[in-house]
Amino acid sequence: MRSKEPLPNGWGWVPLEDLTAVPVTYGVVQPGAHVADGIPMLRVNNFRGFGLNASDAIRIAPAIEAKYTRTRLQANDVLITVVGSVGQVAIVPPELAGWNLARAVALVRPRDKAVARWIALCLRAPSAQHALGIAANTTVQTTVNLKDLRTLPIPMPPTAERVELAAVLSALDDRIDLLRQTNTTLEAIARALFKSWFIDFDPVRAKAEGREPEGMDAATAALFPAEFEESALGLIPKGWRASTLIDAVDLNPLRSLSKGSDAPYLEMANAPTLGHRPLERVRQRAFGSGCKFRNGDALLAKITPCLENGKSAFIDFLHDGEVGWGSTEFIVMRSKPILPDYCAYLLARHEPFRQFAIQAMTGTSGRQRVEQSRLSQFPLALPPDLSIASAVAPTFGAFQSRIAANDEQVKSLADLRDALLPRLISGKLRLPVAEAQLEAAAA
Repeated sequence: MRSKEPLPNGWGWVPLEDLTAVPVTYGVVQPGAHVADGIPMLRVNNFRGFGLNASDAIRIAPAIEAKYTRTRLQANDVLITVVGSVGQVAIVPPELAGWNLARAVALVRPRDKAVARWIALCLRAPSAQHALGIAANTTVQTTVNLKDLRTLPIPMPPTAERVELAAVLSALDDRIDLLRQTNTTLEAIARALFKSWFIDFDPVRAKAEGREPEGMDAATAALFPAEFEESALGLIPKGWRASTLIDAVDLNPLRSLSKGSDAPYLEMANAPTLGHRPLERVRQRAFGSGCKFRNGDALLAKITPCLENGKSAFIDFLHDGEVGWGSTEFIVMRSKPILPDYCAYLLARHEPFRQFAIQAMTGTSGRQRVEQSRLSQFPLALPPDLSIASAVAPTFGAFQSRIAANDEQVKSLADLRDALLPRLISGKLRLPVAEAQLEAAAA
């Protein structure tokens, strides 16, 4: 693949393979079964935006991994997905050194580690993505040929200019990553509070032991009893009732949307496996057949492997009164007044609930779905009235709204980065102009 696009004076096109210390190659072809104490391996689903999330990495037997020392990771290696969802790019952080890769991920090891960020930026650029897409084999599954990747032309400015350009674009990536990390922390706190207050009953336990409940004011703490009582679910707060999901959450509540009318559409591919907001901005599509939702609803994937992978969402991106729609493979969950709105989503992320849902799947292998009547029987202990939900709703709402605001900023910064990236790495936009746009965005 060769490009004739003109570059500024002093720049030049260089094949990717001329910048690498070893030939570009892919990882483990047949990793075998997961081994608890094995060597961790990155797959396509570990790519998140322009970074990596290794929380669900699988581990492979050391004997198998030993055959693939060529792709044993080092800090500042550049990775690009080459099978399936091709073209996702990330740089290996120091903490993942010693890991390995799946067949669907290619290793690009820069000869000069200082060039890693520049290579990653160039691989993300629309020109490179387009070139790889054109060359990809799509007979069975989209696959990038390693020869095409190795010969991909990379624009190379003089060293000082390259360092400055990479720093400007990387600063945007760093701001985006920080916001995403902040959102991960915020949701983790919200999930921990939901589990503490509504599943583990920590405020009741604290009061029974003569301690002040943590994370709430005295007025809210007073709403929780100071002792437990026996129930069909075991010990629950005194005065609470042993119940099931159907008394706490509406499943697939009625929503009205005219056939053929344009409405925001959330496809399964756009539903996150981590976090509550769609991966990309939701687009309009004429309503055909699918689930319908409005702000305050939560979505749970009901089909394998989307459920097992954790695809869920909370709807907070619509206009007031607007109805959106999505894949038929979602179950819509709406908190009843006994729980704050956000808690239906937090429940969807609660691991025991997810495992219950997985066990409630029926159907043929590869096409299993959650049986809603069984899902509705998930056991819960519920307060006797709405006072606790009313008292803690602002706490959960604050987490949800801050996560949403951060995500909007992420998307705005990503739009700016995507607009600047092709112009900067091609030399069509000079640094002073780009820096002025960044200052305006930060104001």
